[in-house]
Amino acid sequence: MAPRDAHRDRVLILDFGSQYSQLIARRIREQRVYCEIHPPTLDAAAVRAWNPAGIVLSGGPASVLEDDAPDLDPAILDLDLPILGICYGLQLVARILGGRVEPADRREYGPAELVIERSDPLFEGLSDATRRTVWMSHGDWVRSLPPGFTVLGTSEGSPFAAVRHAERPLYGLQFHPEVVHTDGGERILANFVHGICGCAASWTMDAFIDEAVDKIKQQVGDDHVVCGLSGGVDSAVAAALVHRAVGEQLTCIFVDNGLLREAERGEVESVFRQALGIPLVVSDAAARFVQALAGVTDPERKRRIIGHLFIEIFEHEAERLGSNALHLVQGTLYPDVIESVSVRGPAATIKTHHNVGGLPEVMKLSLVEPLRELFKDEVREVGRNLGLPETVVGRHPFPGPGLAVRIVGEITPERLACLRRADAIVTEEIRRAGLYDSLWQAFAVFLPVQSVGVMGDARTYENVIAVRAVNSVDAMTADWARLPGDVLGTISTRIINEVKGVNRVVYDISSKPPSTIEWE
Repeated sequence: MAPRDAHRDRVLILDFGSQYSQLIARRIREQRVYCEIHPPTLDAAAVRAWNPAGIVLSGGPASVLEDDAPDLDPAILDLDLPILGICYGLQLVARILGGRVEPADRREYGPAELVIERSDPLFEGLSDATRRTVWMSHGDWVRSLPPGFTVLGTSEGSPFAAVRHAERPLYGLQFHPEVVHTDGGERILANFVHGICGCAASWTMDAFIDEAVDKIKQQVGDDHVVCGLSGGVDSAVAAALVHRAVGEQLTCIFVDNGLLREAERGEVESVFRQALGIPLVVSDAAARFVQALAGVTDPERKRRIIGHLFIEIFEHEAERLGSNALHLVQGTLYPDVIESVSVRGPAATIKTHHNVGGLPEVMKLSLVEPLRELFKDEVREVGRNLGLPETVVGRHPFPGPGLAVRIVGEITPERLACLRRADAIVTEEIRRAGLYDSLWQAFAVFLPVQSVGVMGDARTYENVIAVRAVNSVDAMTADWARLPGDVLGTISTRIINEVKGVNRVVYDISSKPPSTIEWE
């Protein structure tokens, strides 16, 4: 844990496994307040030693009624610290302090109407409207409150949607203020950390950079470091951050795995060799990756194969450099981590990311992952502060496994060539329409589906390309983008006319959740 004088005003988040735990942290950091996520196994003595200004108890996938549900040291509730329990956190506090939690008569998933029953510092600065939309996700509810608690707000399915202790700074919300779908959620969290916990707005991305540089120096020492570049924003920012810390001890390795976007290799070489002056080694491994993926259709197996091959190549190139390279830098972000493995709390695994759950169990190089706790928009801010060009910082996210997870089914050279050109057309037309910077991602997906068409009065039976474009803030949730019909029409016409083997284009109108942004 960080020493007390490193961040005078800070909030502790106890993670009970919610997919949104880091989103809570992100919202708090947007208030320029430092916070850390820790497991719920911390006891009161450890919390007291950490000396937070306040505590947030996250939601979680379990039910507090289960025998093996994650629990909380009851003594933490007696530390006289402001505490905000969210969803599972509220139910846990209610159960510990003598309230009653039961399966809900009516489960609430998605938007609900919160009725604010009384004013409170937690709702300070919200509009005068007593009704607002909030985001619910629960199957249990608090049936009766513990002694001393009072109701602040209700919903149709939750008579205790917002509560507090009458005399102590103990708060509970059945809804999730951290998600963008909750109207006023950002202000509620701001009121908690600033007004109730008394934290000053003193933590910034510049402060993060300073702290990260110190941590990298401590971890690396005098050793040589290699960084695996993918061409995306994350690895580029990670490389620039490590270069800030250790300078010439860093060598970047770019693996041309044959799964890249059009012209990707040339762009990466230009930026890192010319613009940034960072030593760069390019490994031509396209044939090796495509051969290893031949016949593989399961997306999890694809990711594991790619993750293992990347590590083998990085380790080989590190040995070939003839240096004492002992560390590998990766641009791992928190969404990669939380969807792949349970890190601090008992979160459910959504899918394995090649650079997290897809790594081999035994590695010669130790990992350096300075961005592991950040979201994409925070990473972009770090990149800008480090002086990276906007052509790098502003690029749409690209998955580490590349086009392999944008081809549903088997990977072949023909399918890769088809998708690469279709994807380039999508990007070209999105840019031409002036929409690129307003979208989180826009890309093409190759579907292993053939359909009947007609070209030049002849029957065709060819492949389908899906176009995917989404709006998001942090990739934890996303909504499909309402692209103008003429833009979609141009994309479709160009792909069908210019990409051999495609006679149909469809548009993906599903959001996350329930879908993920990528198809695999």
